[in-house]
Amino acid sequence: MTGMTERAAPLRAGMPYPLGAHWTGSGVNFALVAPHAQSVHLCLFDTDGVLELARMLLPACEDGVWHGYLDGAAPGQVYGYRVDGPYAPQRGKRFNPNKVLLDPYARMVVGEYRAQQGFQDRALGPEFEPNHGPDPFDNAAIALKALVVHEPYDWGLDAPPRVAPTDTILYELHVKGFSKLHPDVPAALRGSYAGMAHPAVLDYLVQLGITTVSLMPVHFRADEMRLQQMGLSNYWGYSSIGFFAPETRYWSGQAGTTPISEFRDMVKALHGRGIEVVLDVVYNHTAETDEFGPTLSFRGIDNELYYHLQPDNPGQYENWTGCGNSLNLAEPRVLQLVMDSLRYWVQEMHVDGFRFDLAPELARTRQGFSSSAAFLAALRQDPVLARVKLIAEPWDIGPGGYQLGNFPPGWYEWNDKYRDTMRAFWLHHGLQSPPHSASLGEFARRFAGSSDVFQKNMRLPTASVNFITAHDGFTMRDLVSYNQKHNEANGEDNRDGHHHNLSWNCGVEGATDNTEVLQLRSRLHRAMLATLFFSQGTPMLLAGDEIGHSQHGNNNAYCQDNALCWLDWRHADRSLFEFTSELIALRRRFPTLRHVGWYDGTAQADGKPDIMWLRPDGAPLDEASWSRCGAIGIRLGADPGAEPCLLLVNAQPEPVDFVLPDGRWRALFNSAGPAVPPPETDGSIVVPAHAVLMLAADFKK
Repeated sequence: MTGMTERAAPLRAGMPYPLGAHWTGSGVNFALVAPHAQSVHLCLFDTDGVLELARMLLPACEDGVWHGYLDGAAPGQVYGYRVDGPYAPQRGKRFNPNKVLLDPYARMVVGEYRAQQGFQDRALGPEFEPNHGPDPFDNAAIALKALVVHEPYDWGLDAPPRVAPTDTILYELHVKGFSKLHPDVPAALRGSYAGMAHPAVLDYLVQLGITTVSLMPVHFRADEMRLQQMGLSNYWGYSSIGFFAPETRYWSGQAGTTPISEFRDMVKALHGRGIEVVLDVVYNHTAETDEFGPTLSFRGIDNELYYHLQPDNPGQYENWTGCGNSLNLAEPRVLQLVMDSLRYWVQEMHVDGFRFDLAPELARTRQGFSSSAAFLAALRQDPVLARVKLIAEPWDIGPGGYQLGNFPPGWYEWNDKYRDTMRAFWLHHGLQSPPHSASLGEFARRFAGSSDVFQKNMRLPTASVNFITAHDGFTMRDLVSYNQKHNEANGEDNRDGHHHNLSWNCGVEGATDNTEVLQLRSRLHRAMLATLFFSQGTPMLLAGDEIGHSQHGNNNAYCQDNALCWLDWRHADRSLFEFTSELIALRRRFPTLRHVGWYDGTAQADGKPDIMWLRPDGAPLDEASWSRCGAIGIRLGADPGAEPCLLLVNAQPEPVDFVLPDGRWRALFNSAGPAVPPPETDGSIVVPAHAVLMLAADFKK
């Protein structure tokens, strides 16, 4: 390429550690893991990352780490690698020095993959044809490159909020979608890290009462070729290619800032309001997808090191993720990469924890998932990472991939059994055994923390992340508004997304002019929110559910970077926001709603069990009642000095008269509100249809 020069030996050997590119004050040390490579060239580029200026052989290889030191190099240098070795895809080897590769340890990424031709590792033609060699096209001008980074940052008095597990309220949001349409955020900051740090956003989060934002993926990503060809993108971000680099598309570009500094400003601002930051991280696969996907980094550096390959056909990848490939954390160097990445985000970026996408894949060997796998053991003993929040999505699509409840102590887990039970309980009339209904026994089990799943290995109810909606699926407004998914905009003829839909069949889909239907939807929405925040465990709220956000029936909006997913603040339901804020305040006010241990019926100082399950007539539920559906009373009273609480739950389509337990009770909350009905003089109370009432013991004489 014009302007490029080959230098014979400008590099000193340098050091094999730390991995990546590190400025020492007088030069830069480069170190890359590629144990199966025959040679590695460091390529230097102009500031735009287009013109290759120099190509230098890394002079040393130690324990599979190629390294070299470049005197005079400084932060701001753009670089990539060319890695040479055998090209034998049928044996898992895909080296091609015609491709410039991104450093897996890149702190910042220059460029963007736009699905151009030139990223395939093989020459075009029949797959694995015997005489078919590596693709000869040199992609230096369009490849992703790394930037040498040295960014000191003044954290001041920043400190992790360290919210206690029992106090934690997770709030899942998308950095761009949250503020992109926010009218109180300056237009130049909307949809960015800076937008999340704006006082209008911070004030909102504090008013709502959440403690911990769970950010959807912010690692640098590369959108799939298929999506780009349709004019779409992987909006959710589950297509990472840079595990250390923040996604540049969420940077405002303000003068004097970088994606790194703006991300840090966001974390610091959230910490200043007492709010934790958890990152959704995707270490289970990469954006290189399957054997037909682009060669961006790992595949060209050392394919057989980084990926699980099919034992009887190494030319193809194990696809336990559904995304074309699976990273192999059973390899120590791959495990090191992930651990280094996690520590970087905690130590250098000050995040407070991680939600691990498809977490069983990270603990998977040829023998399957293991709760003592190297990744889980490494986290448990790590002095940095053992102190942060660790949340598992406890399933993947591989053999034995459903592992709910099988992660070690200290882990939180997304509880889909809670989700499915609460949807079935509320969205199917509470009648006797309708299709997909949930019995009172199943409701009680999930409400009380899912002891059947988590009460082992000394785990507590907080291990259960309770959710009714998440990014993947319907919003709560759509859950009560649509009978079928409407994913036509995704370009797959509505075949994608979840087909099993526990939704409420309540009239015309999306109807907005039928008062009765709208009232019913509102009641169901509010009843499910009340159930979520009154349940034992760790509640997770999907951003937008508290203001009635709709995706118009799209339950798989992963590729919709537009107003379908961006929160519609202009039409926000303010009364629903206030309702949700009140729920969170009640949870915070009453310790019995977030009890530290398990409710097990143990007698308390007042002689009553710590939990009582009651029929509407006031009697304890008998064996026959547990298999029914519809209405249940729950008396909670385990914490010394704390007021006992009474929750009356009615999923039926008509009001139910409940007889109250002994004692004086004051009604505090009615999900069907706004009025809170007082108890009758005869010690009973009417619970409206599709509603939850909360009462507290009244100690006043």
